[in-house]
Amino acid sequence: MDHLKINHDPEPVRLFQSDFLEFFTHVSPVTIVILWAPVAGFFLARAILSAEGSGQFPVRIPIGILLGLLLWTLTEYLVHRYVFHYKPHGAWQERIVFMFHGIHHYQPQCKTRLVMPPAVSIPGGIIFYGFVYLVVGGLFRSPRWVDPLLVGSIVGYVTYDLIHYATHHFPMRRGWLKFLKRHHMQHHYKTPDQRFGVSSPLWDWVFQTTPD
Repeated sequence: MDHLKINHDPEPVRLFQSDFLEFFTHVSPVTIVILWAPVAGFFLARAILSAEGSGQFPVRIPIGILLGLLLWTLTEYLVHRYVFHYKPHGAWQERIVFMFHGIHHYQPQCKTRLVMPPAVSIPGGIIFYGFVYLVVGGLFRSPRWVDPLLVGSIVGYVTYDLIHYATHHFPMRRGWLKFLKRHHMQHHYKTPDQRFGVSSPLWDWVFQTTPD
């Protein structure tokens, strides 16, 4: 995506001729919180209820939530690096990559295209749920860990979307938030093929995609 020129026009670039389809390419960060907070609450409640009657504090819940947050940061990194920055082969692949993420690099300050549209995040969430359930609940035979992991992952996802919005539209002049803003702005304006972490630079350090 390093070949894309930056477009600073405040008017969003249209992706579809159809007004109906175009509507679903724009979303407010408030929508993400309203949509996913109840889902995280549902999985948290189910995790707590499944532990009732054991007579012991379900330590797996806070541990699972923390592991879910970590799992999300890895998912965020891998999807950003290998899906959003996939090198297209042919015009139709280039069109798809542009709609998913290239438009954001082309017009990075567009306020309504900074968080994942539900039309994409909901199917992605269902796939993620199936993956965690099959691996943790099936392969590792630990179904009680599934809900806490999902809570942490959903919280991580919402945090990621909000941080991403903030890096583009809030000053973030101090501390860790200032570092995250600088890290992401360098991804946009200096190294589009590096610095893929948005909510955390952890996996950029692990996989050495942060320049010296």
